[in-house]
Amino acid sequence: MTIEWQTQEVDWRDDDTVAAVRSVRHAVFVVEQNVPEELEWDGSDSACRHVIALDNAAQVVATGRLDPDDHIGRMAVLREARGQGAGRAVLEHLIEIARERGSREVVLNAQTHAMAFYVDAGFERFGERFMEAGIEHQSMLKRLG
Repeated sequence: MTIEWQTQEVDWRDDDTVAAVRSVRHAVFVVEQNVPEELEWDGSDSACRHVIALDNAAQVVATGRLDPDDHIGRMAVLREARGQGAGRAVLEHLIEIARERGSREVVLNAQTHAMAFYVDAGFERFGERFMEAGIEHQSMLKRLG
């Protein structure tokens, strides 16, 4: 069955939105990757723009955020939805938000196992690899034309 991903920007002040985003991020980062809760919930969410992807049943399966400095982060896709385009849909929506606000580039810190995903989306590596929350990362940049 083909999934028609629906993405939408959501309001962090909405309790239902917060619950859905937190559920996805908790499952991916805290449970699967053992990221400590205090690192995952960094207090920055209210300043960010958030995008979610919904599956055919209108269930939230992916999320990401764009901070005021054009940094994309907290990209998370539930295990059962991976490899089907939900993450790409969220990423493209976040990039479009950055373009609409006049940003010239976006940056992110990719977990190294996901670097190919970001390279396929037009990101380039820069700097040295580093550890964050016990996971190896690589900084990446995409210039917006």
